[in-house]
Amino acid sequence: MTVQAVLDQPTSPANDDVTSARTAALAPSESEPLTGGESIDQLVHAAMARWTGGLSPASLALAFADWQLHLAASPGKRLQLALNAVAEGSRFARMVSTPHAAWQPWFMVKPEPGDKRFAGQDWTLPAFNVLAQAFLLGEQWWHSATSGLRGVSKGNAAIVDFTVRQCLDVVAPSNFAFSNPGVLRRAMDSGGGNFVSGWHNWLEDCRDLLSGKPYGPPPFVVGKDVATTKGKVVYRNELIELIQYAPATTDVCPEPVLIVPAWIMKYYVLDLSPENSLVRFLVERGFTVFMISWRNPGPADRDLGLEDYRKLGVDAAIDVINQLAPERAIHAAGYCLGGTLLAIAAARLQRQRPDSLRSVTLLAAQVDFTDAGELTLFINESQIAFLEDMMRQRGVLETAQMAGAFQLLRSNDMIWSRLVRDYLMGDRAAPSDLMSWNADATRMPYRMHSDYLRKLFLNNDLAEGRYLADGQPMALSDLCAPMLVVGTVRDHVAPWRSVHKIHLLADADITFVLASGGHNAGIVAPPSEDGRSYQLLEKKADQPYVGPDEWLRKAVNRDGSWWLEWVRFLTASSGVWEPAKTSLHAPRGAPPLEDAPGQYVLQH
Repeated sequence: MTVQAVLDQPTSPANDDVTSARTAALAPSESEPLTGGESIDQLVHAAMARWTGGLSPASLALAFADWQLHLAASPGKRLQLALNAVAEGSRFARMVSTPHAAWQPWFMVKPEPGDKRFAGQDWTLPAFNVLAQAFLLGEQWWHSATSGLRGVSKGNAAIVDFTVRQCLDVVAPSNFAFSNPGVLRRAMDSGGGNFVSGWHNWLEDCRDLLSGKPYGPPPFVVGKDVATTKGKVVYRNELIELIQYAPATTDVCPEPVLIVPAWIMKYYVLDLSPENSLVRFLVERGFTVFMISWRNPGPADRDLGLEDYRKLGVDAAIDVINQLAPERAIHAAGYCLGGTLLAIAAARLQRQRPDSLRSVTLLAAQVDFTDAGELTLFINESQIAFLEDMMRQRGVLETAQMAGAFQLLRSNDMIWSRLVRDYLMGDRAAPSDLMSWNADATRMPYRMHSDYLRKLFLNNDLAEGRYLADGQPMALSDLCAPMLVVGTVRDHVAPWRSVHKIHLLADADITFVLASGGHNAGIVAPPSEDGRSYQLLEKKADQPYVGPDEWLRKAVNRDGSWWLEWVRFLTASSGVWEPAKTSLHAPRGAPPLEDAPGQYVLQH
């Protein structure tokens, strides 16, 4: 069945039990049956995963064995580590024993610029400063011990270094009341009231955790506080709802904008509170915006694959827009993995309908996963096989596993600093639309998650021309529509140097933007916020390749939000503006299904 046939089906709401009516556009049915021995292994691995948070013990053991065996066979490395420890320890002891009048804080080592654990004037007091420096010196020594060892594979060395760093983060002096001067000062100022408040915060979080509620500040209400831009759901299938937003100007750009968010998040990260909404920003500047809202899958959707997300997601949305705006090319934009999926769909469309896309925008989206950052620490054959056994039994990857992996990547910011603030300082973070969205996680179907881990992360099939769409290999060199690609400076999910690799693969004019901030906060960058900045450099398709280091030297620095740059890019690639349509409708003139934000975004 073609995607057009899917469009012709009734647009009644789908429910979680609709697997019996699954269309032929979906992935082939059940996976190959397991043998008796494989079934036992799968059950054992699934049980183990409950205790390990989805991390493979075998993967961790293999990495440490690789490191330990090579360290044992490297007496020179061990000698150098011992000499360094003695030399640094002796110097540290001499500096600590200097007279108080000659005391200088941070005399041996300073925290990294992004390390907020030891920020504040109190950490320069001699006793606490000595403790902090001793810890930082220990971190440096362990980093030397786990890196730079000849013979250890790059992946295993990264796993060992990451694991040791996580263990050290647990015992950082900033995490304990008696060794954190900020906590002690708060206790003196409040007469110990911070510990009482922290105890109440802990009891509240335990209660919410036991009741299944998200702990922390009250969440923003979808449709009331966030995702409030006016619009209509104009199409629905069992995987997506397509939202069209109402025009806010008398004249509009003739080419519509389609935004493809990642399916591992709710779409409204791009439509947060009105002052932080990228959707509202575009609509108020005369663009007709369509947004895909992915359904939160359940165990019954276990066999939905990555190709189903392309067909029933991006392809279906484009077909609907072509019906609503015939003979109009589309400005397509994708965020995170939604951008990766859009790149696949756009490369395929370029062969079949070369004039269907006017431009392509990728926001913090990777197409080459060779250097995908610390997230790849969780991507190897052992880890994926372990996850597959866990997901095969459950049918989905639960939200806790994905959220836990992202929190580990930034444990100091996402875990330990929060524990100190909530339970030792007795404070609560102010409610935030972005943090509320971050807690509104989604599940992922077994087959789809396995597909993108293996095909994209592990094997890098897309960048190397092996990824198959409709049975045909996709080549990103087929991308030739003008592209705007955005990376962010502190992205821990899609490092900007990895995002920059699109220059090696696409045969298009590329405007590359490097925005301040991280993976989410760097993309959600309204012009109303101060302190925003970005760098920009355009490369024509026929110009020589510019590597990331050279790009940094050549790119123009600009203050403000990159959102304004995107508007300029879209306007330059658009036709003559025309009067806006006052009413919205579904394909074939049918009335819209319901008001935005629709049903799928509300599913938990």
